[in-house]
Amino acid sequence: MTEPLAVAAINAMDRQAFVAAFGDIAEHSPWVAERAANARPFTNRDSMIAAFADAILSAEETMQLDLLNAHPDLAGRAAVSGEIGADSRLEQAGAGLDQLNRDEFERFTRLNTSYRDKFGFPFILAVRGATKHDILASFEAQIGNDRAGELSTALQQVCRIMRFRLEDRIAE
Repeated sequence: MTEPLAVAAINAMDRQAFVAAFGDIAEHSPWVAERAANARPFTNRDSMIAAFADAILSAEETMQLDLLNAHPDLAGRAAVSGEIGADSRLEQAGAGLDQLNRDEFERFTRLNTSYRDKFGFPFILAVRGATKHDILASFEAQIGNDRAGELSTALQQVCRIMRFRLEDRIAE
């Protein structure tokens, strides 16, 4: 982990350097950083976090869905094989998703498939501070929801994930 950047240093970056530094904040979706760059200069860390959230929440639904679908399944096969981003890998490991027994893995696989089949995008939860039991409970509570509600919830969870990641990289 590198030293968090000061907001003044972030504001001084040219657009290309900004996107290079923050293009991975939203899972495989550098367009979020490109849009957030338009809100510069940021007054503080919270204003930068808000710019990233606004970039997502104001985007067209097709872009939002592409962003959601760029996220890996929780405890999915890509996670097991290490084919997910470094931030996602650390976040899932922190929640114990890299330590599932066979029954737990199969339960996650079934829930991931059911959720994706129903809503057309993966179940997304900011797992920092959560346990596998918390995640499974959220999964099961949300699978009965309607698509519009889940789309909104998933986007809010992406914003929460981004907040955590940005807080790690930006000095207060």
